[in-house]
Amino acid sequence: MAEPVVLITGAGRGIGLARARRFRAEGWRVALLDIEPGLLDAAMASLAAPDATLALACDVADGPALGEAVRQAAAHFGRLDALVNNAGTAVFKPLLETTPEDWARVLAVNLTGPFLATQAAAPLMAEGGGGAVVNITSISGLRASTLRVAYGTSKAGLAHLTKQQAVELAGLGIRVNAVAPGPVDTAMAKAVHSPEIRADYHDHIPLGRYGLEAELAETILFLCSDRASYLTGQVIAVDGGFDATGIGLPTLRAARRNL
Repeated sequence: MAEPVVLITGAGRGIGLARARRFRAEGWRVALLDIEPGLLDAAMASLAAPDATLALACDVADGPALGEAVRQAAAHFGRLDALVNNAGTAVFKPLLETTPEDWARVLAVNLTGPFLATQAAAPLMAEGGGGAVVNITSISGLRASTLRVAYGTSKAGLAHLTKQQAVELAGLGIRVNAVAPGPVDTAMAKAVHSPEIRADYHDHIPLGRYGLEAELAETILFLCSDRASYLTGQVIAVDGGFDATGIGLPTLRAARRNL
């Protein structure tokens, strides 16, 4: 069989690029889509696999351009087996300072983008007998936090969109799941999370650390593979137990150590 093909949005750097590398290591051909052409050029150079990768510069909020990019990927490789809706954006402002423009842009990228990409990809996957979609939501879509009114709401909507897509696309042989990352040790997190913020997270994550980009990539690869053939409509928190945590965890851990 020909090597399977995955299209990853927001693949120019960070977690998206880590996912592209993991799929390549498993023998997949990868279409990388990103809004920044310069990042795509650097990503393609780092992957060093011109026959097995394709760069697509596109804004996922631009429906016609996104649809054309998805079709281009399928035409280039001759098939499309999986879609990872990874592209996202955030505005970290208090609710009363979040502008209508902030709100509209975050929802356009984080919620409308996956809707449009899946709508374009599903018929192409169905032609090949089916496939898999993985939406990247967030722990912020499962539990509220400060400064995330647009971001958290968009990710919560994406979690429900995942279930809606799973129900409606199952008849085409397409499985749809979501991954909700908790705090991840990305370059951005290292730049903006102070030692105090990191300590707060460590105190409330049962595993006591940030996640790694590679750990997220493993979960996404699994969900796109035949090993997850009976999984659909699920939102899986890859968060070290963060979503399961109540209050008082650090104190209780310390008390148990003193027993």
